[in-house]
Amino acid sequence: MGIIRWGVIGAGDIVVRRVAPAIVELDNCEFAAIARDRSELAESSARELGAMRWYSDWREMLADGEIEAVYIATPVHLHAEQSIAAARAGKHVLCEKPMAMNPGECDRMIEACEKHNVKLGVAYYRRFYPVLVRVRELLSSGEIGKPVIAQMNAFEYVDMSADGPRGWFLQRAKSGGGPMMDFGCHRLEVLLDLFGSVESVRGLTANVFFERQVEDTAATFLEFDSGTTASVTVTHAARDPRDTLDIYGTEGSIRIPVLNNGTMNITTSQGSREEQHPPHENVHLPLISDFADAILNGRDAAVGGSAGREVSKLIEEIYADQQ
Repeated sequence: MGIIRWGVIGAGDIVVRRVAPAIVELDNCEFAAIARDRSELAESSARELGAMRWYSDWREMLADGEIEAVYIATPVHLHAEQSIAAARAGKHVLCEKPMAMNPGECDRMIEACEKHNVKLGVAYYRRFYPVLVRVRELLSSGEIGKPVIAQMNAFEYVDMSADGPRGWFLQRAKSGGGPMMDFGCHRLEVLLDLFGSVESVRGLTANVFFERQVEDTAATFLEFDSGTTASVTVTHAARDPRDTLDIYGTEGSIRIPVLNNGTMNITTSQGSREEQHPPHENVHLPLISDFADAILNGRDAAVGGSAGREVSKLIEEIYADQQ
């Protein structure tokens, strides 16, 4: 079995809790190096997370000939620059979501990876949720008939300070937007995967509670080429958290009260039942495992650049409705 040697750019919460543990746990992966711009913390981060080497400059890490793949876990405005540089250095690229600030940057990332013959993946890890695999099965079987309406709500109360570690989220030039960009992108990717291409998009953004450069609340209404309609509502301002997916069809429904938990309720003419399909304890592990396998076996990643670009295109259209 081959081994993929990883370099990680960034040392934030996602890297600490998910990315680094996944790389260390997987038999076909090796945590070769980490790069973070706070040079005084680079060594301690490497030792804490299990990386063999450390760099205070990500460009120096890309020159490391032993590294074969790079996980990019930096603010969104850096994704394109770092992904393109990694591709030019011959490194496969797995990039945090959202893929980039806009579809144009996505195009440049895709072009660079194709030109230099490296894989490109985007960290939409929900694609690997067993509960969503089950939803796809149910939709294909026709058990709930033709899907008519899908609804997703994602509410998190997020009161961050501009000078805190996540303060860049409040700067439009670095984050690209508020909750629709932050975690709404995950929901858009889920819907695109389930229902295919979108015919029309309508968007609404607002600052209901927080005075920020970016919205604290957003919603979109999507019409798919298949005829199915969907809505996504996200907010940083509601105290009561939500993480729902509900699909209503001509013959029944699928209701998932907490997508991240994996409990689903199915109702048809035959009655109602509950099923349990929890995600992996480390939700990033299936994503990184798939990407490593794609490299080793010469196939495309399950969530590639084209999927990431489609999400970015929808987000651009949602925000454009408010300009």
